[in-house]
Amino acid sequence: MNQTKARILDTAERLFSEQGYAATSLRSIIADAGVNLAAVHYHFHSKEALLEALILRRSVPANLERLALLDRFEKEAGDHPPSLEKVIEAFVAPTLHMSRDPQSGGMVFMKLLGRLHAEGDVLPRILTSQFGDVFQRFGAALRAALPDLPREELFWRLNLAVGALAQTLRGGSKDLGTISDLSLSFDSETALERLVAFLSAGFRAPVPTHPIPETHVAIQEN
Repeated sequence: MNQTKARILDTAERLFSEQGYAATSLRSIIADAGVNLAAVHYHFHSKEALLEALILRRSVPANLERLALLDRFEKEAGDHPPSLEKVIEAFVAPTLHMSRDPQSGGMVFMKLLGRLHAEGDVLPRILTSQFGDVFQRFGAALRAALPDLPREELFWRLNLAVGALAQTLRGGSKDLGTISDLSLSFDSETALERLVAFLSAGFRAPVPTHPIPETHVAIQEN
């Protein structure tokens, strides 16, 4: 990769993770990277295109690892679908493993993902446009592991699962310091074990039953 392009990506990744996407201007990226505006526009055209490029740089290898893990677990399961725990592990593990690999962005990219999940619709738009096939594959695997869970409820639980993952990536345990005297150090294997256990229990929780509105009950009683 061109050295100027790589320097812009590295700088943007660090600043986005520290300050957030919305709060980081192209001007600050240019100043920190020691390049001019023309170089940024030449390589990336826009701030959102720059964000998409740095996400693709890290996420494409992670998605290949996800699919390879899911293939392996499906093969090991034989004639049955892989367990819910294995499906969750296949999806979550590659992201957490990045924290141990400086070449994959390490904790910087993980923190960036956590921030982007909390900031709005930019990340979902990029992920949907670039990795729709991966999401479809894992969606099918989740439905096979949870055949009795209504699709609407599965969608609810997927959203909650993404929130739990984003909080983990952002280092959310530090946020609890004001209400707890515990200090949790991040370890990717420990985080993976706890996330798989937590998310599996959440996906398997009983489906809430919606109470009948009081007005409707009154009509029936009359």
